[in-house]
Amino acid sequence: MATALIIGDVQQGITSGYPFARQVVAPLTELLPRARAAGALVVFVHFAVRVNGADLPPGNAMLRTFFDAGDAFHEGSAGTEIDLPVADEDVVVMKRRASAFAGTDLDLVLRAGGVDTLAIAGVATSAMVAATCYDAADRGYEVTVLRDGCADGDPAMHDFFMDAVFPSRGFEVVSCAGWPGEPR
Repeated sequence: MATALIIGDVQQGITSGYPFARQVVAPLTELLPRARAAGALVVFVHFAVRVNGADLPPGNAMLRTFFDAGDAFHEGSAGTEIDLPVADEDVVVMKRRASAFAGTDLDLVLRAGGVDTLAIAGVATSAMVAATCYDAADRGYEVTVLRDGCADGDPAMHDFFMDAVFPSRGFEVVSCAGWPGEPR
């Protein structure tokens, strides 16, 4: 059984532009050395759109908003750089949709590493985290969500997902300090 820590959208354009996102930086920064020492594959997933807009579906107002934000989300800009310490052994994946799996090689990387258990963190709880958790479960991964490693612009929404939605889907919810714990 191999484990990966998936951290999504903790990038400069988000942590600088959305104050709620900054609260995950400290717990995740402290967790990273422990996760690596425990043998977990650390995977950073960051979001970007192409500068020419070729990856925007017509009529998708949310993705259009990210595109219109400019350098915060344009591929190759400083806004898309990971806002956590990345080590040489870590994997970095770029995504263009909410789920870390949608249109990326994340599943290929995880399968190549024999990973079957994921701990998922990032922002926003009701978007990237939820989409990635559902996608991971559909692909047969065991899922744990790191409560204080996630945040949402709406704290009530964050708590709703952590206290009701994720547990009802069979996802374990633990703190960053409590992970990695003993294998189930």
